[in-house]
Amino acid sequence: MKLTSIISIFSALAVLTSCSSTSKLETLKPEPDDASPLVYDSSPSFINLPITIKLKDIENQTNTLLNGLIYEDNNIEDDDIEMKIWKQAPVKIQNDPSNPDKRIRTILPLKANIKYRIGTKKMGIELYDVREFNLNGVITLSSEATLNNWKLTTKTEFKSLNWNESPTMTVFGKNMPITYLINPAVSIFKSKLEKEIDGAIEKSMDFKPNVLQAVEKICTPFQMSDTYESWLRIVPIEIYSTNAKLKNDSFLLDMGMKCNMETIVGKQPESKYNANKIALKPVAKIPNQISANIAAISSYVDASKIMTNNFAGQEFGSGSKKVTVKNVSIWHKDGKMVIALDVLGSINGTLYLNGFPSYNAQTKEIYFEKLDYVLDTKSKLMRTANWLAQGYILRKMEESCRYSIQPNLEEGKKSMASYLKNYSPMPGVFVNGKMEDIQFDKIQLTNQAIIAFIKINGTVNVSVNGLK
Repeated sequence: MKLTSIISIFSALAVLTSCSSTSKLETLKPEPDDASPLVYDSSPSFINLPITIKLKDIENQTNTLLNGLIYEDNNIEDDDIEMKIWKQAPVKIQNDPSNPDKRIRTILPLKANIKYRIGTKKMGIELYDVREFNLNGVITLSSEATLNNWKLTTKTEFKSLNWNESPTMTVFGKNMPITYLINPAVSIFKSKLEKEIDGAIEKSMDFKPNVLQAVEKICTPFQMSDTYESWLRIVPIEIYSTNAKLKNDSFLLDMGMKCNMETIVGKQPESKYNANKIALKPVAKIPNQISANIAAISSYVDASKIMTNNFAGQEFGSGSKKVTVKNVSIWHKDGKMVIALDVLGSINGTLYLNGFPSYNAQTKEIYFEKLDYVLDTKSKLMRTANWLAQGYILRKMEESCRYSIQPNLEEGKKSMASYLKNYSPMPGVFVNGKMEDIQFDKIQLTNQAIIAFIKINGTVNVSVNGLK
């Protein structure tokens, strides 16, 4: 065989080999912007927090605080009286029929031991007679109640004293009935008892810890969708409150919370609740209708996963010239999104696209406008695989370079509906409300995520009922 024939055969084999083998595409990666903390512009939302405090809860708290010996005065020198008062049975607190919208009635079963000193001191000589009284009865008090600065305060007045048995006085070691003497003497200790009741109610009725504990529970991120790994996080800014009103058997306190609401796609986020940073402000009225501005945060990692799934099972090209996309990565650079497609097939390597994210309100999809190959990628494709650089293949790829947030919105709406149907994050706290349609607002890019801002109108009520 001639040398020229051998060379021709080897040349032909080389051509055939090159045609049947896979080409490696070496492209330059557009490096992402430097990472920085996730910061984005957000519009605050307002949530209603109507607090319902039942008189029964106040009664339970007062009985917890007032037990056994509830008052003791062992100094007879200051006012000629020594007194000990014991609670005999549970205190009852209810609306005062004389003024049910402003006053409460306290019924206190008690027994008392009172030493009353009668006499004088003249020329250094003490002429005193100490009388000891034992009382067993039921005292009725009426209180004007107000709820300000998170505390229930009362101004109590002594109304009546009904004896279970006749008052007695110890004379020569025996108890002698002295009803005719003790009734006028009641005025001596009633002011002390009024102050004691006021002090007990005020001390036991500081609602700030209860309210802040309820807010903390509400602000704990909860999962709206397991499928799409979406979470709702509420970040409180300010809490507003009106003065309380007494209605039927409850105190009503209208409150509202100014907050940021975020929907986060990915792993469970940390709570941003910080009681020390929440401002408490008094207001005259809280609006019923609320507007929730929610930031739907899709990290680039999680958006990349969704788009990788979009490309599954697809081939791009025709005949023997085909590639499949095995992985998608996206990141932010110079105001655009870079989309990296790892391909296998006739060409192995990474294709880099870039474009501007946008939102389709009809399909509720985030897509990329003016999507094109990065300059270095395009030039290398034109030299090695110009069939892959053709516009119709790019447009086909573009169809998969999008992801719908409609499932997130629908799933979120469904989950929010369950969240707004008597959801109880802790005993005595219930979340209720209703939602109108979700409306898209805008898209914002950060170095770590795509933020889609959406608006929801409706009502969200968080009632605190049954304090522990």
